Amino acid sequence: MAGDASKLSLQRALSAVRQHLNMDVAYLSRIDGNDSVFELVDAPGLEELAKPGDRKSLDDVYCKHIVEGRLPELIPDTGDNDFALAMPITKMVPIGSHMSIPLRLPDGEVYGMFCCLSAKPNPSLNERDLNTMRMFADLAAERVAERIKHERQLDAKKQAIEAAIETDRFQLVFQPIVSLSNGSIQGFESLSRFSSEPYRPPNLWFSDAQSVGLGTKLECLAIQRALDQIKLITDSAYVSLNISPDNVMTDTFKSLFAGRRDLSRLMLEITEHSQVRDYQALLRALQPLRERGLKLAVDDAGAGYASLTHIIQLNADVIKLDMSLVRGIDSDNAKRSLAAGMVMFAREMGIKVIAEGIETNAERDTLKGLGIFAGQGFLLGRPNPIEAHLGQISDARIAG
Repeated sequence: MAGDASKLSLQRALSAVRQHLNMDVAYLSRIDGNDSVFELVDAPGLEELAKPGDRKSLDDVYCKHIVEGRLPELIPDTGDNDFALAMPITKMVPIGSHMSIPLRLPDGEVYGMFCCLSAKPNPSLNERDLNTMRMFADLAAERVAERIKHERQLDAKKQAIEAAIETDRFQLVFQPIVSLSNGSIQGFESLSRFSSEPYRPPNLWFSDAQSVGLGTKLECLAIQRALDQIKLITDSAYVSLNISPDNVMTDTFKSLFAGRRDLSRLMLEITEHSQVRDYQALLRALQPLRERGLKLAVDDAGAGYASLTHIIQLNADVIKLDMSLVRGIDSDNAKRSLAAGMVMFAREMGIKVIAEGIETNAERDTLKGLGIFAGQGFLLGRPNPIEAHLGQISDARIAG
């Protein structure tokens, strides 16, 4: 019903209140139409009596009658209550004592019930016990309200992402990757853009997509659209595509390259912000594509998980320096030293280095002086639809 931590805390609350009140069964239910559905149950040895998922008609149980005032929240002895005695469930279970508090959401709606019951009457139950029960019920209601709020937020995110895909508010732009030695365009990075009010950056869209189970669909759709446009680009330039490690191993991703024998004009950027759980599995998934010429880049190097380990394990062709290292590098000794070390490492490993986020001439000149192969950023070329770049492409492509 809720997240694991919230569910565990509610389960513990049920157990604690049941033991404190010396009752046989405690449960949290949800009202669904005219049914009461058990969501959480604590009933040691009585699991056949009540278990999560069990569904009872509200006409047959106490819940509705407590909410509507025909039964009290505290019944120490059902034999003393004519209404309870007249209900078949009282003898069928049997129910000798019963306590139940409606779980009310912030808007006043009754979500369900927080209940305890025992087969035998318990005359010792009193108003103090009912107040204890209310305290636990209030806690449960807060947790339920948080979960409902979270679910509604996820639903809103999912609807927004699906709408962006279906109504064409999700488009691609391409940013030039430029040689720092001669200014020629080596390739383009395919980037996603979303039109929405208020504006939200692409990384938040992809993060939201991942949280609602649409991450693979959105990333692979972006790649498919880029592949559809690569025919507009001369053979002299390559296209760089972004993908998270987990999605590389999906059938959806693999199907994108079915029938494409030559992948030498494609480079795949594996973001360093995403942790790789199993490098060997990732490499196995990439191997058939690498054999067809696909290049591999580690994106955002220096800004995420275990930079050098990530690069070595993936056997990358390219390291892309994160813009956080590039910004102001001309006046920052620490950044220059780190970038110089990365260049030296890359040279020893036969890896090319591309710097991201270059915005000033001083940054470009400093990076060029460090031996950086190529760069991208607003100084070198803004992201635009591919048609806007077609006249700029020179006869250069990524080295194998």
